[in-house]
Amino acid sequence: MNTSSTEPSDNFLKKLRDDHTPDAIRARLEDGPRHSYLKDFVYGAIDGAVTTFAIVSGVAGAGLSSGVVIVLGIANLIGDGFSMAASNYLGTRAENQLREKARRIEEEHIELYPEGEREEIRQIVSQKGFAGDDLDRAVEIITSDRHQWVDMMMREELGLSLESPPAWKAALTTFIAFVVVGAVPLCVFILDAAEIFEIPSLYLVSTMMTGVAFFAVGAFKSRFVDEKWYIAGFETLFVGGLAAGLAYFVGLLLKDFV
Repeated sequence: MNTSSTEPSDNFLKKLRDDHTPDAIRARLEDGPRHSYLKDFVYGAIDGAVTTFAIVSGVAGAGLSSGVVIVLGIANLIGDGFSMAASNYLGTRAENQLREKARRIEEEHIELYPEGEREEIRQIVSQKGFAGDDLDRAVEIITSDRHQWVDMMMREELGLSLESPPAWKAALTTFIAFVVVGAVPLCVFILDAAEIFEIPSLYLVSTMMTGVAFFAVGAFKSRFVDEKWYIAGFETLFVGGLAAGLAYFVGLLLKDFV
């Protein structure tokens, strides 16, 4: 029998055992679920780089000055970045409100017609393979705790998650990622305007830096998902490149109108 080259190391197995002792499991469950802000970061970072570089591409395609690039780029970073953060905040808050409303409705249904809600639990548990006495006991245990009863209805009947990150943290993550990564295409223009460095081809350098930023965001994302870093990087680079190319093409078309 062949031995897999991806067998876990002794250190990994030891850490796995340590993380699954009764005390470690109890402490982890008491802390509650850890919210991920990866979606908010990637969302803000990609959109920040794409929209700012789209402005750079459009201005370059139209043959306008570097000063116009800086003014429009900074305005985009602040205005569009705040707009995205506000949209993320309101969207996340709406999800939280939807979940709260669903919980109130389920609690009201249990209060007014417990027999019907108990039958829903019975059918849900039955679909998971329970039958006979085991089914009766499972239904009895679940419906004996009103909170767990409602939780199961929300997950299984309505398809809602029980937790989500605080809306303001999601919005702040989006805004910071948008501004930081979105500023990359503007760096060379700002340095050139401040006469810190003499850069012969501003648009070319900005293009290369933005490409690196796209790739870096994708590679960073791969640390948290099951995807190879270079595949994630090139995927992000490809999507961002399409947006930049489209903006540059539109700038060329509209050049005679400026």
